[in-house]
Amino acid sequence: MIIVMGSHVTEAEIQGVENKLINLGLTANISRGVERTIIGAVGDERKIHKEALEALPGVENVMRVVKPYKIVAREWHETDKIISIKNIQLGGKTIQIIAGPCSVETQTQMDLSAQHVRNAGCHLMRGGAFKPRTSPYAFQGKGIEGLKMMRQAADKHNLLVVTELMDVRTLDAFLEHKVDIIQIGTRNMQNFDLLKEVGKIHVPVILKRGLSATISEWLMSAEYIAAGGNHNIILCERGVRSFETAYRNMLDVTAIPMLKKETHLPVIVDPSHSGGKAWLVPALSKAAIAAGADGLLVEMHPNPCDAWCDADQALTPDQLTQLMGELRLVAKAVGRDL
Repeated sequence: MIIVMGSHVTEAEIQGVENKLINLGLTANISRGVERTIIGAVGDERKIHKEALEALPGVENVMRVVKPYKIVAREWHETDKIISIKNIQLGGKTIQIIAGPCSVETQTQMDLSAQHVRNAGCHLMRGGAFKPRTSPYAFQGKGIEGLKMMRQAADKHNLLVVTELMDVRTLDAFLEHKVDIIQIGTRNMQNFDLLKEVGKIHVPVILKRGLSATISEWLMSAEYIAAGGNHNIILCERGVRSFETAYRNMLDVTAIPMLKKETHLPVIVDPSHSGGKAWLVPALSKAAIAAGADGLLVEMHPNPCDAWCDADQALTPDQLTQLMGELRLVAKAVGRDL
């Protein structure tokens, strides 16, 4: 950590910063220049709040040298993390497509969804039993009953289950129904109590990016999970909020290679929530795979016109099958398979 002192700093103010660093368990390396005095803080700066130093008299600026996240950082784990769930691997050479409806509606709907997901060549099925909705009057999901429906449908077709956890009070139910991958949604990316709880288990977690979260904020949320002991974390870019209104969210393709540089964790993309329109999903999916994504989270409904939520962005079964064929070509072009 580098502390830049003001141009008119006094010796007493320099001594005050040095004493503060010593009290925090760090040592100070003082460099006096012609116009500025620079103090280098030597030690584990992750435990230090910048604000505590910026508030000291004479301090002009405080800059971190070490990244605030550690466990999820590439510098501490150079090889790519591969997460194995039963016979499926996420983060390796094979790109995984997670497909299924936005929400669990009926057993028939889930049975058909599972059949179509499997026929398309996917090994993981998504579906929301608990739904975070902008309006309190919108469909909120089937809850525990939805977990049962999804598990039953998935088991018939040997699929893994991916579903969103919103409340720590339902975590036991997720474990009871053997959810294979727990999703932490956009609105809960910084629900730190929830992140701490999923950090105590070893079920893989998909952590979606917040609506306006920076890469650093996103990785710090992942660090919360990792710090609890659960290192099976999958990052999901799902588009960020921008000024544009022509589509739902702005897919940050740049985030994919950036994350690959910053972290060893698998990175997937949700093209459905990014574009918000089914016709945009194929193009965004191909862009994500070309940019290095390890997988996709795609919405597919047996009959999108009858979907209880997000009907506009759901693919039909035939569209999913066609997309899978197109993605195989893109995957092959970048030296991977599907």
